[in-house]
Amino acid sequence: MSAAAQTRPEARNGARPAARAGSRAGRLAAGAAAGALRVFLVLAALFWLMPTLGLLISSFLSPTDLNRGGWWQALTAPTRLTADNYERLLANDTITGALLSTVAIAVPATLLVVALGSLAGYAFAWLEFPGRDWLFLIVVGLLVVPVQVALIPVSELFGAIGLFETTAGVVLFHTAFGLPFAVFLLRNFFAEIPRELLEAARLDGAGELRLFARVVLPLGGPAIASLAIFQFLWVWNDMLVALVFADSANPPITVALQQQVRQFGNNIDVLAPGAFLSMVVPLLVFFAFQRQFVSGVMAGAVK
Repeated sequence: MSAAAQTRPEARNGARPAARAGSRAGRLAAGAAAGALRVFLVLAALFWLMPTLGLLISSFLSPTDLNRGGWWQALTAPTRLTADNYERLLANDTITGALLSTVAIAVPATLLVVALGSLAGYAFAWLEFPGRDWLFLIVVGLLVVPVQVALIPVSELFGAIGLFETTAGVVLFHTAFGLPFAVFLLRNFFAEIPRELLEAARLDGAGELRLFARVVLPLGGPAIASLAIFQFLWVWNDMLVALVFADSANPPITVALQQQVRQFGNNIDVLAPGAFLSMVVPLLVFFAFQRQFVSGVMAGAVK
């Protein structure tokens, strides 16, 4: 046996501890990097949520305490927290009526966009009719039209037909501007459904409406859910359209809070609980369905 052959096992035995040490060091480095990334993400999340936390704490402080210092004083003196602001706010008929008015606008606008967008998305994805691709390009082009462009002409139109300063007018406006995105999102999602599945349903005797209701809608659940969440959040938090078209005697919550601002002095004891109260519903909706929201938007927009 040659000298090289005799030294080869020794070299391998010497290399194994070094390899194990290298792999151990690599795992430790990867674990440290992952831990640092988690700490960074937690700090970023806390920094991002700090305004919401400050608004929540401010809503439970009296006007005297708010004028005396910032919201962080409650961290060292939690006994200063009180629910009097919410009691006065909920006793205000303007605010409670504004919440009901916001629900009356957001729910129909969301349902109409989901229903019409689903039907149009299925038509653009699977039905053959003249000018289909050109019409879809027009719908996509409407995505870039800003809301501000339509305020004056739509105001004149609604004034002529009696829809100005009505809940129905606000719902129609939100529906019209929510449909282009809805059609774009759902058409792209529905187009990814396997053609063989639809052909099999047609061979079983299913018509277009039954095919849409029994096959397409169940498979398009994530995209439809994400669209509903997106539309609801947009309508609930809208102020510009509501300020122009809504009934001034019964405005949505965003306009009602704007009307509560005093001409002189700080009005944080009214605005803080009112703003947080208006945030509760969209926050709950988003955090409850955030997984469907992200998966639906990514599936419909990327595929």
